[in-house]
Amino acid sequence: MSSKPLHIAVVGATGAVGQQMLNTLEQKNFPFEKLTLLASKRSAGQVIEFKGQSYTVQEAVPEAFAGVDLALFSAGGSVSNALAHEAVKRGAIVVDNTSAFRMDPNVPLVVPEVNENDLLDHKGIIANPNCSTIQMVAALQPLHEKFGLKKVVVSTYQAVSGAGAKAIEELKSQAQAILEEKAFTPEILPCGADKKHYQIAFNAIPQIDLFQDNGFTYEEMKMMNETKKIMHLDDLHISATCVRLPVVTGHSESLYAEFEKGGASVQEIREILSDAEGITLQDNPEEQIYPMPASAVGLPDVFVGRIRKDPDNDHGFHMWIVSDNLLKGAAWNSVQIAESLLKLGLL
Repeated sequence: MSSKPLHIAVVGATGAVGQQMLNTLEQKNFPFEKLTLLASKRSAGQVIEFKGQSYTVQEAVPEAFAGVDLALFSAGGSVSNALAHEAVKRGAIVVDNTSAFRMDPNVPLVVPEVNENDLLDHKGIIANPNCSTIQMVAALQPLHEKFGLKKVVVSTYQAVSGAGAKAIEELKSQAQAILEEKAFTPEILPCGADKKHYQIAFNAIPQIDLFQDNGFTYEEMKMMNETKKIMHLDDLHISATCVRLPVVTGHSESLYAEFEKGGASVQEIREILSDAEGITLQDNPEEQIYPMPASAVGLPDVFVGRIRKDPDNDHGFHMWIVSDNLLKGAAWNSVQIAESLLKLGLL
C-alpha cells in the first residue's frame, strides 16, 4: 500500500460515469489527500459535493495534472487522446475508461479479478475494458482456469445508459410519446454517428456502434478483441452480437462457452462461480431465480444464472450474465484497478 498522500483527479467528473467514480471512491473509502475534479470548459465552474466538502470543477487542460498521482478518465476518447499522455508526462498514472487505448499493445487492459498482474507492465496508462466485456470475462475466467476456454458465442442485451444521458432521455421521451400516441423523431440510437436513427422504446435494435467491413459492429469487435487480450487467449474462437434494449441500466448477456475439458456438471460450474471473486450466483430455475437488470442496478457484482449444459456437446455450457454497466462495467472496475495499483505497490 502507498504510504504517500495521494492526489487524485477525476476527468469527466460531471458525467454519469464520473459521478459513479466519485460514489465508488467514497463507498470504498479509497485513501487520498487531495482531489481535483476536471471536465470540459462548458462544465468548469460547477460545484460538486463530495464527502462533506465542496469542489469546484476545473477545465481539463494539461496544466491541471501537475502533482496528480492518479487520474481517472471518463470524458470520451477524444479527451483521453488529447490529455492522457499529458497527465502521464506530469507524473500521473492514468486509468482510462474509453476505447482510446484498449487495444494498444503497450497499454494493459485490466479486469482485476482476471488479469491484475498485467498492471506490473504498465507504462503510465491503464485501460478499462468495454462494459460488456468486463462482465463476460469476470464470469469466464474462473471457468477457463478449471476447464480451458475454447469457444465463446455471446449475444448482448444492452441498456441505453451505455450510450449516454441523451440516449436515456430519448428512451423516456419516446415511451411517453408512444403511450400518448404522439409523433416523434429518433435522433440518437442506434448510433449518433450513423445515417439512420431508430425507435428504441418498445423495440430492440441489433446495432451498437458503426458497422465494420466484416459485417460486425465496432462494439462487437471490441468485445471479441478485448476478451482475447484480457484473457491472453489469442486463438480463442469468439463471436458477438450486440443488441440495444429499452432498459435504462444493466447489461445482460446470453453466453455459450465451450471448454477444452468435457465432463463437467452444471453443479460444478455453479460451485466454481459461487466461489469466484466479484460473482454472485443467482441460479435456481425451480424458484424462478435468475439475474435481471432491474435487480442488478446499484450493485457492483456480476450476476450469473440460467446455467445449462449443452444438450449436444459435452464441452458446452449456456449461461445468462447481468451487471450494472455504469458500476462494474465502468466506475467500479476503474477504482478496483486503482486499488490493485495500491496493493501491488505501484501507486
